[in-house]
Amino acid sequence: MDRRVQKVIDCMKANLGQDLALDDMARAVNLSASRLRYVFKVETGMAPAHYLKHLRMQEARELAESTFLNVKEIMNRLGLRDESHFVRDFKKAHGLTLSQFREYCGNGNSAAGVRSGEGHDHERTNSGREH
Repeated sequence: MDRRVQKVIDCMKANLGQDLALDDMARAVNLSASRLRYVFKVETGMAPAHYLKHLRMQEARELAESTFLNVKEIMNRLGLRDESHFVRDFKKAHGLTLSQFREYCGNGNSAAGVRSGEGHDHERTNSGREH
């Protein structure tokens, strides 16, 4: 992997709770924002913002599994402010809401049985069309 992209990923992982501006990350690896966006997507298959959201949803899952933090506390640790977006993004990534996820895991089920969010399933409407 391109060392500059790896450096940005490491920065994201170390600062999940911070607002990370693309311009600042690009400057840290001596690239323009547009060039970083391009190189990052080539290397990871995702735009930097989507990758950061993916990392945050992974961390939210880990916090849900290993702590008793409530939704607001998890959001605060991840630097997120909008609860409705967080709930929607968590469900999209893992197939369950945070409370459903905890209930599932609390009933002796393995979290491994819950969708990991690695794939990008398309939701279907009642008519069967993807959106």
